[in-house]
Amino acid sequence: MAKKTVTITNPSGLHARPAAEFTKVAAGLGCEVFLEKEGKKVSGKSILGLLTLAIGQGNVIDIITEGAGEEEGLEKLVNLVENLEE
Repeated sequence: MAKKTVTITNPSGLHARPAAEFTKVAAGLGCEVFLEKEGKKVSGKSILGLLTLAIGQGNVIDIITEGAGEEEGLEKLVNLVENLEE
């Protein structure tokens, strides 16, 4: 298991478009992906799951990967979230 805590800096948070981009990247990975916010954990491959977390600017989330390629997958997803733009 690999895990990293990230603070959302995108002014719009992880709304529909960035959530769709996140799930697209996550779906292409060979490992399991999870996002956790305030104790609630959802699949990072489910856009509906991501949207239920209502991740906004300033929120702190954990990105968790498990399985084959977890370190590389985590790095890719963290980079995506840290570089989100409107």
